[in-house]
Amino acid sequence: MKLTKEQQDIYDGKQGETYAKVMQTLVRYGELYGAEEMIPVTGEYGHLVTSFGLKVIHPVYKIMDELIGAGITSKQKFTMDPRPLDKNVPSGPIKDLVFNKFMYSMQDEYEEQLKKIGLISEDGFSCACYFDEQGNKPKKGDILSWAESSAVVYANSVLGARCNRNSGILELFGSILGYVPRFGLLTDEGRKAKWKIILKTSKLPTAQVLGSAIGMKVMEDVPYVYGLSEYLGNELTPEVCAYLKNFGAATASNGAVGLYHIDGLTPEAVELKESLIEEDAQTYVIDDAELKRVTDSYPVIWKNPDAKPKMCFIGCPHLSKAEITEWIHKIYDALKKNGKNKPVIPTVLTSAPGVLKTIKGSKEEKMAKEIGLTISYICPLMYCDNPLVHSVPIITNSNKLRTYTSCRFYEDDMILSMITGGMAL
Repeated sequence: MKLTKEQQDIYDGKQGETYAKVMQTLVRYGELYGAEEMIPVTGEYGHLVTSFGLKVIHPVYKIMDELIGAGITSKQKFTMDPRPLDKNVPSGPIKDLVFNKFMYSMQDEYEEQLKKIGLISEDGFSCACYFDEQGNKPKKGDILSWAESSAVVYANSVLGARCNRNSGILELFGSILGYVPRFGLLTDEGRKAKWKIILKTSKLPTAQVLGSAIGMKVMEDVPYVYGLSEYLGNELTPEVCAYLKNFGAATASNGAVGLYHIDGLTPEAVELKESLIEEDAQTYVIDDAELKRVTDSYPVIWKNPDAKPKMCFIGCPHLSKAEITEWIHKIYDALKKNGKNKPVIPTVLTSAPGVLKTIKGSKEEKMAKEIGLTISYICPLMYCDNPLVHSVPIITNSNKLRTYTSCRFYEDDMILSMITGGMAL
């Protein structure tokens, strides 16, 4: 890799041994993928995926201590993925003991380390850091050093920024240095589509299912989707962005997609159109039957497949303000229609701290309290990724949560019916 004089000096240790280790690590990372240079990070803020103080990840805390000891802070302030703990989420004495004393026993100490290195604020914890309420929304063309898969695919696709699917800690190193190796989705060539997705459905597909189908088919490749803008239109409205958030999260978790293009809708597809598609691109046609085949293929890994659900999580990735407001109203109205006072399955809606502040004291917050909904900033994945929770039959409308945990996936309408008593369980 060709380094500038400033970069070479860092690499050679002229700014200290620890700073040199950071640069050497990123250079090795870039060289593995054929990068020939480091380029400046231009986004205003970084975003870190490792937000949880798991006791077992001692090397992370050791690295943090070394950075702090060397007086190193990040050139960019950064946001984080959601916190793993919230006392308001339904739990129990044994689960609380496991969460606080064993699994996430380092949470407080870890957050103190993060503050010293560059955490943006106490409320800077959300997988959807790009929400206006969270304040970390990159501009088109910005070069980022992020790792959270759903945030990376959203930033690349909906916002037109540029970011590779980095891993945890590497993204912090990029923010510390202010440089990242140039390869993959940071290049024009790397952003071209290797798949043409032809949508032939009778209605707008569920975002989570369509994203799942595409992710499992194309894996890490870039897809160019035809037909979706016929349902969504050609403007990135809040409703459309919420759909694309959920769609992208499913492509990134059920596959490894870091960028997608929607014909006539996403920024680069509007600007560059079919020049984004490689000549030898493969084709994948998606119709109603294909979507059904995909959902029918999901395994049920509950210990008892016929168990009655004990809990429901909605909001992975975090819900936008419009989404959480809509869900509260839908659940409230359905409960009244079905003659129920509270959900028949304890239900948790999760959103970003910034969003939750905007609904504090609102009519929706009062409605949620009245019917016993839990509203939280928690990361559902971190909650469910616990041996004690694996045996609990939990349902969700998130394909990401289904993929990484034992939760069972249902589409929105079915989830609503199940939690409000509209169907026998």
